[in-house]
Amino acid sequence: INNLFSKTIFFMILMISTLLTISSSSWIGMWMGLELNLLSFIPLLIINNNISSTESAIKYFLYQTFASLIFLFFSMIYIMKITFFNYFIFNMEIHYIVMSMNLKLVTPMFNMIENLTWFNTLIMLTWQKLAPLVVISYMTMYNYLMLFMMACCLIGAVGGLIQTSMQKLLVYSSMNHLGWLFIAQIYNNYLWLTYFLIYTIITISIISMLKIFNIFNFNQLFFFNNNNNFNILMKIFLFMNLLSLGGLPPFLGFFPKLMVIEHMMKSNFYLLMLGLIFCSLFTLYYYIRLSFSAFMMNYMSMKWFFYSFNKFYMYIYMIFINFINLFMIWYIVFLNYF
Repeated sequence: INNLFSKTIFFMILMISTLLTISSSSWIGMWMGLELNLLSFIPLLIINNNISSTESAIKYFLYQTFASLIFLFFSMIYIMKITFFNYFIFNMEIHYIVMSMNLKLVTPMFNMIENLTWFNTLIMLTWQKLAPLVVISYMTMYNYLMLFMMACCLIGAVGGLIQTSMQKLLVYSSMNHLGWLFIAQIYNNYLWLTYFLIYTIITISIISMLKIFNIFNFNQLFFFNNNNNFNILMKIFLFMNLLSLGGLPPFLGFFPKLMVIEHMMKSNFYLLMLGLIFCSLFTLYYYIRLSFSAFMMNYMSMKWFFYSFNKFYMYIYMIFINFINLFMIWYIVFLNYF
């Protein structure tokens, strides 16, 4: 009960701190929101009282503190130039501020993701990205964003090919989506926010199923009992969401990428667009490879495979998630073509 109460309190503070950051009109207010976010997420990491989670919390604290110091230092220089010298071109300061937000987005995921619970993994891959992305959207450093976007897409595409951990796979997939989010930020806020919302919905549905079935590695997907129709149906739902996250048409995850491609074609970014599509094909490849292998191999029952839930409620949950996906598809089509 105490752990549940503590998690609830810190989770609420985490939500409030992010809202403080994205609603702030000053650099200091943003920095305070980011620091409050850090101080509320650390207890969520260590609340299970094991060595691996404590190690992850220390790594997260060091990375985030370093990024926050860069952000605070160069935002103060930015403010002083405006106040005392009346400069209106701040390329160097803005570069470093954007770099600090990129550090907050990327560096913690690769070094600590395997030591996290699925709940903390979900927070890391979705909610913790929101505040840095909003801060970056206030900048106009498009050349720097394009450079970082290409790096994210390449790392996300190649890195996922050699992974056997589901958490690491989702991290590299998230890196690829981060590249698409950066290119979407160049055009308008509606585009990248819609992309982020759809990515979040799909990620929530995938991680919730992985948590229910206690799956952390690829080989665990091969051991569903094929004599149980319920397990087969859940596996189909899971792989539909994985393919959607990879951007396979006509699933929901394809539509935000289609919107970005449409804007890039209007801007004549054909070469960059082909590079993004090529990198996305890599991410789609390892999801298709995973799905094909899991369906074609023989199935066994294992001791770690344990779940306790009502099948009726699970069906309702999956229908609800897929209904949201269908609703989002029509929402995107309506706003873009009518």
